[in-house]
Amino acid sequence: MYYPFYYDSTYILVLIGAVLSMLASAHVQSTFNKYSKVRSRLGYAGKDVAQRMLQMNGINDVTVRHTPGNLSDNYNPMSHTVNLSDTVYDSVSVAALGVAAHECGHAMQHHNGYLPLSIRAAILPAANLGSKLGLPICIIGLFMGRMGTTVATIGLWLFAFAVLFQIVTLPVEFNASHRAVLWLEQAGILDDQELKAARAVLTAAALTYVAAAAASVLQLLRLFLIVSGGRRRD
Repeated sequence: MYYPFYYDSTYILVLIGAVLSMLASAHVQSTFNKYSKVRSRLGYAGKDVAQRMLQMNGINDVTVRHTPGNLSDNYNPMSHTVNLSDTVYDSVSVAALGVAAHECGHAMQHHNGYLPLSIRAAILPAANLGSKLGLPICIIGLFMGRMGTTVATIGLWLFAFAVLFQIVTLPVEFNASHRAVLWLEQAGILDDQELKAARAVLTAAALTYVAAAAASVLQLLRLFLIVSGGRRRD
């Protein structure tokens, strides 16, 4: 018989993951806030940098759009849009320019067929399924006793796809930031000090993905320990 799912010692792994995610989120917010007060010397806004970066890299089928929210910036490969948030679109800060260039870095990846991005897109359907159903199926299996071992294992494997997606996301994000900083330097948009600030913002943002991946791995480890423990007790 399985022990109650929500009252086992492995829950510490989930708590560690939650703490890592909260620390990373607080760090990126504080770093962005710090450098959002630093105006770039050339006075370009985030939207201007995004449009210029796309044009200079021969990407003519991507539109720069404004999207509501705070740090809700993203590149949508389906609609071919770089979506910049309230704090980036019209902002002339070095933080905003770094974020805008980062999202264009994703557009460059898509345009150039960057392999990790293609892999991430390929596993996205399974990852979505795993993130929505993996944990519930695993929980149902854990409360079914001996007959639920197979069900719990299926849930475990489904959740593993969600974890794999988080892991594959890491090189995608780091590469987009690398492309952003390199272009900002080569195009002369930011000077050395401004580049240092933009890099700090993008590094802080990347750490949120590292924390999310770590939290997912810890959750997967927890599920594995519980399921394997249940097998031994059968």
